[in-house]
Amino acid sequence: MTYATIERPAAVLADRLDHSVSLICYGYNEEESIADFFERAVDLLESVVTDYEIVYVDDCSTDGTWQLAQRFARENSRIRVVQNDRNRNVGFSFKHGVSLAQKEYLFWQTIDWSYDLSDLRIFLELLDHFGVVVGIRPVPIRLLAYIPVVRSIYRVRTRSDDFIRAMVSLANYYVLRLLFGLNVHDFQNIQFHRTKTLQSFELHGESSFLGIEMMIRARSFGLDLIEVPIKFIPRIKGVSKGIRLGAIWSSCCDIVRNWIAWGWRFRLAGGGRPGRIYRLLEPAFLNEKVIVLCAPLFKRFR
Repeated sequence: MTYATIERPAAVLADRLDHSVSLICYGYNEEESIADFFERAVDLLESVVTDYEIVYVDDCSTDGTWQLAQRFARENSRIRVVQNDRNRNVGFSFKHGVSLAQKEYLFWQTIDWSYDLSDLRIFLELLDHFGVVVGIRPVPIRLLAYIPVVRSIYRVRTRSDDFIRAMVSLANYYVLRLLFGLNVHDFQNIQFHRTKTLQSFELHGESSFLGIEMMIRARSFGLDLIEVPIKFIPRIKGVSKGIRLGAIWSSCCDIVRNWIAWGWRFRLAGGGRPGRIYRLLEPAFLNEKVIVLCAPLFKRFR
């Protein structure tokens, strides 16, 4: 039985959000992970929303990833798959996927399912109150956790697949904070956007730099952001490609190129008319409806 033929209980269907959602994903040589990804993604979206699509961009894989993706697309009309004309890496693949999205809301997930989406319904409902919902890796609520840098020590063990990747991630975070001055607690996590708004942004990034660039563009548009806890899940299948020297070099070049082109002006001007950044750990700045909606999320900071 395929996911195209699954029948859900009426009570589950009636409780779903009346919003349409696009899930963007992209991959290169993910033969070991892609089947699990599609199955988990369909199962999750079927239980949360009434209308959805999964847009997968294959970055010209050389193993069986593309053939598997095509098979899933044939079995489920909600899955749309496209392939780049050649290997173009993360930035191009992501922006290609965003350009193809057709639903009301948009978010993404990695093929190895790196981020915990157990609270997806809450994240989507928050888009009724904020322009962008930004995932951050949760830090336990401790007095020392409010001290810059020290806070990051609490996150090292749960930030990435291993210590080396976690340190690369932290180094990237502090470089971006220093260069662009955006006061958020994570740049490498999932974000949730209104699709047409995100598609209207002129994005120049070609690497993981796109994470911070999307937030900067959103704030420049006057959109408010809210940070929500989304836990990192270590990879158990396939090979992570994020710390290859070529990927790190490309990301560094991307950061420098964008900072020279426009980032320094954003740093000096504060982003024109920036939207505000809200945090669950600062509930005094949230309205009652948002606090009630987010109540289940506070346990993530334990």
